[in-house]
Amino acid sequence: MIPKDPNMLLSYINTGLRDRYEDLGDMASSEGFDEAEIRERLDLAGFIYDEGAKRFISHKVNGGRHETKTSSFNGT
Repeated sequence: MIPKDPNMLLSYINTGLRDRYEDLGDMASSEGFDEAEIRERLDLAGFIYDEGAKRFISHKVNGGRHETKTSSFNGT
């Protein structure tokens, strides 16, 4: 059973993607959930699926466009 809380869902999905699955479609098939529903639920919570990174990342809406929030750590 997948979490209902958006933050717990985000953690559950991203951990599964990192540790066990090739991509979101693979995870959805194996876990038995609807990929489109997960994308929609997390989009409403402020996250989009980054296929290159194989994880959901934060976004903000600006003028109707999604912009990815990025952060960097320079180690100093």
